[in-house]
Amino acid sequence: MKARWLWMVIGANLVVLVALAFVYPHLMVAPGALVGGHAELTTDCFACHTPLRGATADRCIVCHALPDIGLRTTKGAAIVHAKPVKVSFHQKLKDQNCMACHSDHAGPKLTQRSRKAFSHAMLRVDTRDRCNTCHAAPTNDLHKALKLGCDQCHKTEAWKPATLAHDKFFPLDKDHNATCVTCHVGNNYKQYTCYGCHEHTPANMQAKHREEGVAESLDNCVRCHRSASDEVEGKGKGEHGEGEGAKGEHGKGKRERD
Repeated sequence: MKARWLWMVIGANLVVLVALAFVYPHLMVAPGALVGGHAELTTDCFACHTPLRGATADRCIVCHALPDIGLRTTKGAAIVHAKPVKVSFHQKLKDQNCMACHSDHAGPKLTQRSRKAFSHAMLRVDTRDRCNTCHAAPTNDLHKALKLGCDQCHKTEAWKPATLAHDKFFPLDKDHNATCVTCHVGNNYKQYTCYGCHEHTPANMQAKHREEGVAESLDNCVRCHRSASDEVEGKGKGEHGEGEGAKGEHGKGKRERD
C-alpha cells in the first residue's frame, strides 16, 4: 500500500512537471535568457521551436528575410553599424542552418562548443571569389593600382599574410632583392622600370644591346629577360604581353601593365 502511494506521488509530480514545461517552457527548459533582439519572444517558445523537433531555420526565415539580415530589422528599419555593411551574405550560404552559428539563449558554455565561427568555406563556390560582394575594396596606393583578383595574393582563411606570385612576372632572387618602389616608382603598380639600379640607365643598356646586335625598343625588359640571368629567356610576348613603353619624367623606361 505504501509503495502504491509512493508511485502515485512520483507520477503526479511527473505530470505536473510535464504540464509546467508546456505552460512555462521559458522557465522550465529554456537554456538561459534570450538575446536582447528576441527578448519579446521570451514567453513564445514556439515562435522558433517546433514541438519535439527544436528550433529550425524555417522558423527563422519567417521573420528574417535572408537578404536583409544585418542590414534591416524584421520590421524593415535600417540597422546602424560602427563599420559600413554592404550586403548580407546569408543567402549565399551552402546550407541554411541558422543554429550552426547562432544561439539565441545565453546557456552554459558547454552548449556553445559546437557553434561554428564564420568560414568562407560555408559560402557557395560561385560566391567565394566575389570578394567585393561583401568587402569594400582597399583604398591604399598599393591596391588602388592593381587589377588582379584578391585571390592572387590573399586566401580566404585570413587576409594576412598576403602572398604575391611575383615569379610569374619576374623572380625577385638574390640579384634583385629590391624594394617595390625601386621598380614601381611612386608605388604605381601599373608600371615598372628597370632603370632604377646601378648600371641600368637608358644609355648604358642601349650601348650593351647594340653590341649584341639588338636594336629593339628597351622599354619592356621582361619581354626578353624573365629573370636576373644574363641569358635572354624569351622574346616576343611574355606574361605581361608586348605592351607599349613610355618615357617617365626622368627618361626612365616604363611600361603599362595589362
